[in-house]
Amino acid sequence: MNTEITAFDKLREECMLCQKCELAKTRTNVVFGVGNPKANVLFIGEGPGENEDLQGVPFVGRGGQLLDKMLDAVDLSRKENIYIANIVKCRPPKNRDPQPEEQESCINWLRAQTKLIAPKIIVCLGRISAQKLIKQDFRVTVEHGMWFEKGGILFMGTFHPAALLRNPNNKPAAMEDFLKLRDKINEICPETYTESGLR
Repeated sequence: MNTEITAFDKLREECMLCQKCELAKTRTNVVFGVGNPKANVLFIGEGPGENEDLQGVPFVGRGGQLLDKMLDAVDLSRKENIYIANIVKCRPPKNRDPQPEEQESCINWLRAQTKLIAPKIIVCLGRISAQKLIKQDFRVTVEHGMWFEKGGILFMGTFHPAALLRNPNNKPAAMEDFLKLRDKINEICPETYTESGLR
C-alpha cells in the first residue's frame, strides 16, 4: 500500500473522531466520503442527510440514486473513477443548511482530502458548495455548467440532486452540465476513463 493511501486512511480515522462543532452531538455517523482516493474528479455536496447519517456514506438516498444515474450516463462511477465528499461531514438537524460556523469548523477536513486526492476537476453540487468553494455570490440557476479556475483546479457548479427531485424541470440543464464535464475530462484527463481513473 502506498503512502498516499495510508495518509488518506489516517485522515479518515482522525475525522471520525471529530468534535469541532455542535453537529458532532447529534450525528449517527461521520460521513467522510466515498470513491477512488486517486480520482481526477472530485464531487462536493453540502452535507449528509438522514440516509447518509445512518449509513455513513454520502448521497445514498433518492438524490444519490439520481446522481448515480447521471454519473453512469457519462461513464463515471463512485466505485471506480471519482470521489464524493461534502462541505460538512455530519448531518445538520432536520437537513437544514450547514451554518457558516459549522462549515468553517469542518472545511479543513475537506481541504486535507482535496490535497491528498489532488483532483484536476471539482464539481460543486448545489448552492452551498459552490458559494463556499467557487465564489460567495454563485447562482446555480445562472452559472451552472461554467468553468472557473482556482489554484490550478477547474471548478464547475451544478444543481444539487435533491433540488432536481424538487424541480425536475432543471434535469435537462443538469444533464448538459454532466456532458460538459465529460468533454472536459476527455480534454484534460482522459485517463479518468481508463484503468478506473488511477494515476
